[in-house]
Amino acid sequence: MKTLPRTSVIPATLDVPLTVPTFMRLAGRLAGFPFVKVVVDLEKAEFHVIDSTRNPLHVHYIAEHILGVPAENLLRDIDAFNHDVYVRPDRRFLLGLLALHRRRQDGEDDGDGAERVFLSLETVEADTMSADMLLSFYRHVRAHIDPSIPLYLKPANHLQETHVADIPEQELPRLLAHELLSQAPFVPLNSGATHGRLRLFASAADYRAAAGSVEWHDIIVMPRVPDDIPRVSGLVNTEHTTPLSHTNVLATGWGIPNAIQTDLLDRPGLADLDGCWVRYEVTPDAPEVLIEAAERPAGLDSRPPWTTERVALERPETAAAEIVPLSGLRMGDHYRYGTKAANLGEVCHVLEHGSRRWLGFYQIPRPPRSDLLGYLAGRLGVTGPADETTLSAAAERLVRQHVQVPRGIALPFSLQRQFLESSPRIQQTIGRLKMALEAGTHHVEEICAELQRMIVETRLPRDLLRRIDDAIVSHLSGVGQFVVRSSSNAEDLAGFSAAGVYESVAHARTLESIADGIKEVWSSLVSARSVRLREQAGIPLEDCYMGVIVQEWVEVPLGGVLVTCNPAEPRDFRNVYVNISMGSVADVVTGTADPVQHLYNTVEGGGRTISLGSARSDLAPATKDSLARLALIGRLLQSHFSPDYLYGVPVDIEWALDGDRVKLLQIRPYRPTS
Repeated sequence: MKTLPRTSVIPATLDVPLTVPTFMRLAGRLAGFPFVKVVVDLEKAEFHVIDSTRNPLHVHYIAEHILGVPAENLLRDIDAFNHDVYVRPDRRFLLGLLALHRRRQDGEDDGDGAERVFLSLETVEADTMSADMLLSFYRHVRAHIDPSIPLYLKPANHLQETHVADIPEQELPRLLAHELLSQAPFVPLNSGATHGRLRLFASAADYRAAAGSVEWHDIIVMPRVPDDIPRVSGLVNTEHTTPLSHTNVLATGWGIPNAIQTDLLDRPGLADLDGCWVRYEVTPDAPEVLIEAAERPAGLDSRPPWTTERVALERPETAAAEIVPLSGLRMGDHYRYGTKAANLGEVCHVLEHGSRRWLGFYQIPRPPRSDLLGYLAGRLGVTGPADETTLSAAAERLVRQHVQVPRGIALPFSLQRQFLESSPRIQQTIGRLKMALEAGTHHVEEICAELQRMIVETRLPRDLLRRIDDAIVSHLSGVGQFVVRSSSNAEDLAGFSAAGVYESVAHARTLESIADGIKEVWSSLVSARSVRLREQAGIPLEDCYMGVIVQEWVEVPLGGVLVTCNPAEPRDFRNVYVNISMGSVADVVTGTADPVQHLYNTVEGGGRTISLGSARSDLAPATKDSLARLALIGRLLQSHFSPDYLYGVPVDIEWALDGDRVKLLQIRPYRPTS
């Protein structure tokens, strides 16, 4: 029988099991939860609990307090150290962290109103512990914790979930990451602080009834904030939602505090603040959102402060241009065809001609690493010494083998201009709208609705309709079903994302239905909401145009959205965040259904499930492998689309999975403000 390891902490040695008060004295905070780092030293039979208030990394602690060497000695070859502690099957150290959770479950009451307290134990996500090692790690930690505190292993990745699946629950109690997240009362989505008027809505119906009174300085709290929310000063969802819903992407683009706080509407005293001015703050390391009474700021302007900040918009070109296949466009064509079309054209070009920038993200130093190219070699399956030429060729093979852009054509801005100018009534109404915007009247919404009706009801000129038909015959013959997508110059900008603002029309089959879809997309440029949002961003109506993509409809069983970052942790350079829908991609971004949510490590590899959403079970292992490959492809495309040479701007990709092939539907920059 092995001797249990001794327990020690910095700054003191514990001679008794770890209790909650001692834990809290040593704890830091991670994603709102108190936590401490732990080390099991198998060679010396010691158990260490690190004082997280000093926030040392495992490597610093092991160097200075176990091995007695300067931390620089281990940091000099951090990759070798990480291999020793996370990969080697005969490793000396087992590393992880303990997190404290407080829950009250339905029907549970201990008689005095106290919350249920338990601990979760997990390794880092890159750890490859076997089933035996995970069980040993759990037993070592369990032996040094107050027996009255429940302890659960939280598998850190899909591999660990597979390892522990066959171990009986009574032998190894476990909680999966998605089970913990689904119970988490607080999830920070976009950090920040603001002053505003608090507005509480118990339901979507309550919000709809009062929507006309919502002002720019309001802070909205409701179960699930709707997609058509106007620009406000702060948001709180009291139900779990994805960070990639249109609402949350807009909040990120607007740079406003945004969070999930499931118990907020029940918070004592909060109802008394409804309609009052408050200070609202979202801090990632805090246990909950902060909402406290405050004075209305002195000298508050009647207009939002962001109206003084104009969003940079490159002047569009509306001179006559051809309808072209997506494969004929490059990224620089956005000023004639819109951002979506130009970016899809760029992907087509990359698939045909490759890229010189594949390695960009992995070439950037991440101290103490000079670059991540060795990790990229592992992800690409390149063995032995690999120079940049070899890695770039492997990256190109991966992308070409697994990525497709569905066939499509792009209509330039000039066609929209030609159509609008063909109708004197439309031109007169546009003039009235401009005058209403300049005068700041309350007739803008009415004029926008009238203008949209005119655009939809006006027939396309015959020559324009013929050009569209010719282009479809030339480039899309054989397609039975189409989707008509927006592609404006007034979207995907720094400070203005327009996520969910413009229309797309699916399931078009005939020229007539395609023409109707095109007009529907054009009309969305002058919807009251899009006009107001652009006005607030300082984007003039006369500078806004709408291109259109007519594309083959993709019917696959799995689709979704990914961003090449971790929205919940801006400092995380490893992970790509993926939302998966068993139905339409639109289910993810509109919030129609809660998606399955995964994180995939594009450095050391591996992935983990953080939410099952509306699904009853997780994805099959083969599908997870395909999504891990998609995450890596996303990183490579991030490098190609980078606006600078830091390669740090994430991309947002809409995708559909067809076997081992990815149908790439859209790619654009994702600009988190945190």
